[in-house]
Amino acid sequence: MLPSMSDALVPTDGLVRYLDGRFGTSSDVPVVSRLGDGHSNLTFLVERGPDRWVLRRPPRGDILPGTHEMHREFEVMRAIADAGSPVPVPIPIDLCRDDSFVGAPFYLMSYVDGVVMRGGVPDALRGDERGIGFELADKLADIHAVEWQAVGLAEMARKPEQFLSRNLTRMQQLYDAVRHREVPEIDEVGEWLRTNEPQQRDVTLTHGDYKLDNVMLAPDKPARIAAVVDWEISTIGDPLVDLGWMLYFSPERDGAPSLVESATAEGYPTRSELASRYADRSGRTIDDLRFYCAFAGWKIAIIMEGSNFRFKQGMADDSMFAALDAGVPALARRSLEIISGAAPVGV
Repeated sequence: MLPSMSDALVPTDGLVRYLDGRFGTSSDVPVVSRLGDGHSNLTFLVERGPDRWVLRRPPRGDILPGTHEMHREFEVMRAIADAGSPVPVPIPIDLCRDDSFVGAPFYLMSYVDGVVMRGGVPDALRGDERGIGFELADKLADIHAVEWQAVGLAEMARKPEQFLSRNLTRMQQLYDAVRHREVPEIDEVGEWLRTNEPQQRDVTLTHGDYKLDNVMLAPDKPARIAAVVDWEISTIGDPLVDLGWMLYFSPERDGAPSLVESATAEGYPTRSELASRYADRSGRTIDDLRFYCAFAGWKIAIIMEGSNFRFKQGMADDSMFAALDAGVPALARRSLEIISGAAPVGV
C-alpha cells in the first residue's frame, strides 16, 4: 500500500519522536489528516489521544529563499496573541526548526473550531452575510492597529515607508522572470500602476493575503471571526495594499462581476460599504482605492502566471493550473475594469 499524502508530508515515526520529546511519551499513535486545500504552506490536524494540535509546514520541493518561512508566521501570531490584540489567532505552541522530524521546519498551534468560506456560505451562517463582511473589514482595521514595534515585530521592517514602491518593482521582476508568452493585459495594468503610484502614507503590520477564505468564522451566528490564519507573507508595510486585496476578492451585488467563488454576493456588503466600514474603524483616509484594487488584480495575475509557467515546465501538477492560460488574462482584465471605473471599488 502506498503511503497517504499526510504520511509522506508528516511521517509518523518522526512525528512520534517529536511529540514524545516535546510533550512526553504516549501509547497513543498520532493520527494526521490534511486540513484545507491551500496551494502554499500545508496544514494538518494532529490527534494523539485527547490532544489535538494543528501542524503547519512548507510544501515539498525547492523553496525560494525568503518564502515559506515558518518562523515568520509563528512569531507574528505569537506577538499578536501575547499583546492581547482583538485580532483572533490560533495560539502558537511550538516552533521546530529541525527538519529531521518531518523533512522540513514546522510549527504547532492550537486547534480552532471554525469554518472557512470556500464554496459558499455555511448553512448555519446564511442570512448573516452582511455581518460576515463587516466583521472581515473590522478585523483588518484591527490588524493595522497592532503596535508592531511594541509587540516585538520591528525586525520585520525593511524600509517599510518604501513598501509600495518596492512591491511594484518586485512584482514586475517576478513577472519578467516567468514571462513565457505575451499577456498584454498585465503589461497595460503595470504601466498604469507605475504612472499612477500614490505616495504611501502609513506603515502598519500587514497580513499580505487577507480575504474571506483566510479567516475562520465561528460556526454559529452572529458572524464572528474565530481566527485569522495564513500569515506567511505578513510584513510591515502599506495597509492599503491589504485593503485593496480584500476588496478585489470581495463579491459585489450591484451587477459588477463577483471576484470570488467562495461567497454569495446576495446580502454581502458592497465594496463601497466595506471600504467605508474600514475607514470608520481605522480612522484612516482611504483615497486611491482604484490604484490599490487594480494593484491587487495585477499581483494575483502575476502570481498565477508564475504558477502557469511552473505547470508548463512540469514543476507543478495541481489540476487547477491547467485553466490559467485563460484565467490569468481574465484576472488582469478585472484590474482594467477597475481602472476604467467599470468595476466599483469603494468610496
